[in-house]
Amino acid sequence: MPRPLILAAPVVFLILWSAGFAIAKLGLEHAQPLTLLALRYICVLVLLAPLALILRPPLPSTARAWADVAIVGFLIQVVYFGLCYVAFKSGVSAGGVAIIVCLQPILVALAAPAFVGERVSPRGWIGLGLGLAGAALVILGRSGIAAENAFGIACTVLALLGITGGTLWEKRFGVTHHPVTSNLIQYAVGAAFCLPAAWATESMAISWNVEFAVVLGYLVIGNSLLAMTLLLAMIRAGQVARVSALFYLVPALSALFAWPLLGEVMPPLGWAGLALAGLGVAMVSRAKA
Repeated sequence: MPRPLILAAPVVFLILWSAGFAIAKLGLEHAQPLTLLALRYICVLVLLAPLALILRPPLPSTARAWADVAIVGFLIQVVYFGLCYVAFKSGVSAGGVAIIVCLQPILVALAAPAFVGERVSPRGWIGLGLGLAGAALVILGRSGIAAENAFGIACTVLALLGITGGTLWEKRFGVTHHPVTSNLIQYAVGAAFCLPAAWATESMAISWNVEFAVVLGYLVIGNSLLAMTLLLAMIRAGQVARVSALFYLVPALSALFAWPLLGEVMPPLGWAGLALAGLGVAMVSRAKA
């Protein structure tokens, strides 16, 4: 990835990924979670298929390479997104989901030495701790997670394990595939699991209107194509713990987007958490292993 794109990628990724929380909640007012995900993934495949026919990007050269791309797709597209959407629909607030998912950098930092051979420096651990504290302040300032239901919390914890596993697997086993190739395989895996699950467990009814069309367009282009491509590229270009530390900023930024979109106002404590999380991410980004 060219250096200017490497420098811009974290900012663009954070904006696209963080806005997705509030926008996904809007989408769930019109469709059930697995139905929304299946439709999202099918739309991505419809957009990518003609592009693949024109560009003819190289495919994975071995069965193991195919499997590695598919495993990352399953862990992120099915386990992470699927269970987050189910948690939202079951009543867990965006704040409750965000604070649990923000444990991901800690899990990645703990597992990275053994799984991908990366060591987190003392300065990096301090930054990780500050980031977690800042994220916690944002969520506590909004709602906390004490009142959330047990089923939704369990889904969110499993989603956390999914995004953590997908990040580590991509870093250790991922190779540089063409982005069209990677996205086609991973979203095909997502659709292959979510569509039958939606058929078996949901009515698959969709309330079509202008708002839902805009939401679906954003989830397909902003979240599925742009944000995911940037995430995988950043994992390959830099240390996995540094990339994961970006997730500490997601609760605060998602709160900013939820303000105009959902009417959820972020209190002063949340702004303090945003500043603290930003400091933690800066320390992790500059720490040397």
